[in-house]
Amino acid sequence: MAGHAVYMMSLVYRNPDFESNDIVGYAAMVVVFSLTFFGIRNFRNKQLNGVISFGEAFKTGAMIALVGSTIYVVIGLSYYYLFVPDFLDKYTLHVINQATRNGATAAELATKTQELAQFREMYKSPFFAILISYAEVLPIGLVVAFVSSLFLKRTPNTIITN
Repeated sequence: MAGHAVYMMSLVYRNPDFESNDIVGYAAMVVVFSLTFFGIRNFRNKQLNGVISFGEAFKTGAMIALVGSTIYVVIGLSYYYLFVPDFLDKYTLHVINQATRNGATAAELATKTQELAQFREMYKSPFFAILISYAEVLPIGLVVAFVSSLFLKRTPNTIITN
């Protein structure tokens, strides 16, 4: 997960058009978070004698997602602050240039410039940067935890013996 954060930021940062493949990025997150399924299953089978409620399964999956997301945030923001602190400056320039190429009016460019300046100012706050970073990844982890919990919940009378 952490490697994914660094890879995607590097890919976008080095590409002059700031292009990345969002589908590949989110698919990678789903694949990594799908390991949550095995974490819940292992917890159910080894610690709870094969029985787990939906709520307990989701709580376990949510904690796994939170740990994975925290690693993503810590590594991603460390990379941002230490290696690409000018990322938002370059991104802002890219967005304005692209808007200009797409025929934006002077008023639209002024509005976009102001929005990006506000975002850059807000991103200077580590608290805001952390929230934005969690918002990128944690919802995906929670959806995977939810779906995994639906499949893995098991009451005492639904235990399958081999």
